Amino acid sequence: MNSIDHVRKSIEAIISGSSVPEDPVHSKNTLNWLLKLKPDADEALQIAALGHDIERAIDQRKVRREDFEHYDQFKAAHAHNSAEILKEVMLNRGVEETLMEQVYDLVNRHEVGGDERSDLLKDADSISYFEVNLPHYYNRHGWDETKRRCLWGYKRLSEKMKILAAKLTFENDELRALMRITIEEGQQTHSS
Repeated sequence: MNSIDHVRKSIEAIISGSSVPEDPVHSKNTLNWLLKLKPDADEALQIAALGHDIERAIDQRKVRREDFEHYDQFKAAHAHNSAEILKEVMLNRGVEETLMEQVYDLVNRHEVGGDERSDLLKDADSISYFEVNLPHYYNRHGWDETKRRCLWGYKRLSEKMKILAAKLTFENDELRALMRITIEEGQQTHSS
């Protein structure tokens, strides 16, 4: 097994221990979305997709929302912390410096994007939130907080991914209504 395979296995093992039940599925689903968007995605993008939320799986190192006044500050700290943890994992597995730095940069920017590669990761992560995380998030946080989180997530989607998000289906009537309202309000905000 080469160092990249060891890194993937290490990421999966860490994330499988998350107290957030959807984290392991979201990790793999983000990678799947990335490969749908860019079938020839390189190793850095694939590792970043798989491990972008790794810090949530390590309770003693997890960034806490309540420690930040603004949600964007929390998300920036979360991204930076995940990037740091992934760098440690890769360093311990003997990954070459260039690949390690690429993954670090991608994960550090996965919430905001800013270039073609980090925008791809942001889109894969965002659409996976709607597809995988949304039902769990709603069960934990209720309507108001989930609506706020959905609107935040919808606004960061590229136009292509907003179209895909509108095609997602949910069995739960409340989630369908939440998604419809998110899209309506997101479009209104975008056009104003």
